[in-house]
Amino acid sequence: MTWEIVIGLETHVQLATNSKIFSGASTQFGAEPNTQACAVDLALPGVLPVMNRRAVDYAIRLGLAVDAKIADASTFERKNYFYPDLPKGYQISQNEIPVVQGGHLDILVGDQVKTVHLVRAHLEEDAGKSLHEDFAGMSGIDLNRAGTPLLEIVTEPDMCSAEEAVAYARALHGLVTWLGISDGNMQEGSFRCDANVSVRKPGAPLGTRCEIKNLNSFKFLQQAIVYEANRQIELIEDGGRVVQETRLYDPDRNETRSMRSKEDAQDYRYFPDPDLPPLMIAPEWVESVRAEMPELPSSKRKKYEALYGLTPYDANMLTSTRAMADFFEAVVAQIGSAQTKLAANWLMGEVSSQLNRDGIDLEQAPVSALQLSKLLLRIQDGTLSNKLAKEVFIAMWAGDEDADADRIIEAKGLKQISDTSAIEAMIDEVMNANPGPVAEYRSGKEKAFNSLVGQVMKQAKGKANPATVNDLLKKKLQG
Repeated sequence: MTWEIVIGLETHVQLATNSKIFSGASTQFGAEPNTQACAVDLALPGVLPVMNRRAVDYAIRLGLAVDAKIADASTFERKNYFYPDLPKGYQISQNEIPVVQGGHLDILVGDQVKTVHLVRAHLEEDAGKSLHEDFAGMSGIDLNRAGTPLLEIVTEPDMCSAEEAVAYARALHGLVTWLGISDGNMQEGSFRCDANVSVRKPGAPLGTRCEIKNLNSFKFLQQAIVYEANRQIELIEDGGRVVQETRLYDPDRNETRSMRSKEDAQDYRYFPDPDLPPLMIAPEWVESVRAEMPELPSSKRKKYEALYGLTPYDANMLTSTRAMADFFEAVVAQIGSAQTKLAANWLMGEVSSQLNRDGIDLEQAPVSALQLSKLLLRIQDGTLSNKLAKEVFIAMWAGDEDADADRIIEAKGLKQISDTSAIEAMIDEVMNANPGPVAEYRSGKEKAFNSLVGQVMKQAKGKANPATVNDLLKKKLQG
C-alpha cells in the first residue's frame, strides 16, 4: 500500500546578540544557573520590555537572504501558557504580523534542486530551562535562557521524506551561520527543529499531523521522522486513528512518545502586548542591513559552476559553510583556477575526513589554506603522487615540520620518482620476474596489467609516478 509522507519544519534559531531580546542581560552560554536573568527576564512588577535592535537586524538579514517580504509594521503578542520555566506565564512572540513573511530556500537532494517555501519567520523570546537531574529526585529551574532572542522559521509542508527535511535543515543551518546571525551550535540549543509529520494516500487531503519537538541533531531529525511516519502508517493500517499531538523523540530507543495534546492558536489566547508598540521598519533600515550582507551561498554556487565548471553537488558542498567557501577560494588563489577540481576534491575528501574524525570545525583545522596550497602545488609539479600527498597531509595535520609540505617531503624522503630510466629499470625487473602475468596481458587479459603495475609500485615503495609507470609499462608490453 502506497503512502505519502508530508513534512513541515519549525526551526528555532537563537540569534547571536550579546544581550537578550527585551533586556540588557547577557546571553553568554554556560554561566552558573540564574546568574544572567535580570528583573525584566524574571517578570518582576513594574518592569517593561525594550526591543533589541540587533535582533531585528538579524531577522531582516534572514528575510533578505530568502527573498521574503519584510513587514514595514510588525506586532508582538503575548502567547499564554503555564510552565515552571516561563516566569511571566506568557511568552512574547509574533502571531498576527511577523517581521518576515514568505520566502523560499532552494536545497539539493541527491542531484535534484528542490524549493522549500517558507510561511514566515518571527521574533520571540526563549523560555528558561527545567533541569531534572542531579537534584536528588527534584527538578530545578535555570532562567539564564529566559528572554534569549529567537527567530522561529516556519516552512510550508513541502517536504516528503526525511532526506529532504535533513537537506533543508542543513541548508538553513548553513545559511544562518553564513549570515552571522547565529552560531548554530546544536549541542547548546542554538538551532532546534520541530518536525510536523503526517501521512496520506497520494492525492488525498493532508492527514492529521503530529509535532516532534526539540530535535537538536540532523541524525535525530532523520530518525524521528522515519519512525513517526512508520508509526502513523501502521496505526492507520491497523484500523486506528492518528491524534494531533506533540511528541518527543527518544534517541536511546529510537522512538517517539506522546508528550501532550497539540495546542491550536486559540489555546494560547494570543492578544497584543500592551507594553510593546508596533515595530516600524523603514525602507532605509532594510537597505542599511542589505548593504552589510555578505555574498550569499546561492550566488557563490552559481559562480563556482559557471566560473570553475564544478558540478552542482561540488558547489553545494563547498558553500555548505562560509568558512569552507573562504578556505576553497584561498586555495584556488594560490594554485590557479585551472586546478579548482583538485582543490575541491581535497577539501571534500581528505580535509573533511580529518575534520569529522577529530570532531572540529574548519576554523580549528591545524592545516591552513596556504599550507594546503603548497601541498597541492607539489601534486601539480609531479613531486608527489596523490598517494604520497595523502601521507604528507597526515603528517601536516599532526603538526610535523610546522605543517610545511616541502620540509615533510624532504624529511621523509617522499619525493616522487619521475625519472624514466629508473622506472624503466624497475619495469624490466618486474617483467622478468613475472612472465605469467606478462603472457596473460599479451594474450588479451587486461587485468594482468594492474597486477604488474602494482608490482612496479611496490618495488618503487609507492614513489614512482603512476602515470609514467602506466605509460612505460604499456609500451614495453605492447613492444
